[in-house]
Amino acid sequence: MISLAYRKAGKGKPLILLHGNGGSSADFESQTAYFSRFYEVFAVDTRGHGNSKRGDAPLSFSQFAKDLLAFLDEQKIEKADILGFSDGANTALLFAAENPKRVGKLILCGTCTNPKAVKRSVQLPIEIGYAIAARFKNPKAQRKAEILGLMVTDFGISENHLRKIQAETLVLAGTRDMISTAHTKMIAETIPKAKLLFLEGDHFLPMKRADAFNKAVDEFLKEE
Repeated sequence: MISLAYRKAGKGKPLILLHGNGGSSADFESQTAYFSRFYEVFAVDTRGHGNSKRGDAPLSFSQFAKDLLAFLDEQKIEKADILGFSDGANTALLFAAENPKRVGKLILCGTCTNPKAVKRSVQLPIEIGYAIAARFKNPKAQRKAEILGLMVTDFGISENHLRKIQAETLVLAGTRDMISTAHTKMIAETIPKAKLLFLEGDHFLPMKRADAFNKAVDEFLKEE
């Protein structure tokens, strides 16, 4: 097991931020600044991303969920609200299904349970990039293949995982998201205590629509 790198700010109830594929905790600059006024924010670098070490375990959402559990234990956090974006949302989804007592509220932005949910116009270039990178043995190409592989190979997430989530959940997506609208609606309909919200924009709401995104998440977190 490795110790994940993270950025911490603020005081109060813990809020975990999980970034997307190939990203880092730096992607959440706006969210860290906004939510640290009310929460103790932990923006975490996923294994093999940002300043977190790669370690020896394969990169997978299952491994990322295990890493998150170890991180909460390391920080002595019994329960936290969790906000995941894209790949980070997939990790958060799986973690919440497997560790219901460790999650307060759950925010899933741009999540999906399998690669087929990504619109073909977006997914095809990812698959081609993965196939090309996987053919080369140099470290740079292998890293690219490993990261892209997270978006190509089976996620290990099923509808049964969705049904197991006990947390109040906000499922967020852009009106022009790379994830199909039908799939996003299915996720919100399958999670027992979920509400669905589409915001004007594409997949990258936390970065491109930060004000609207932060407001929507804040309102959800403060709901009784």
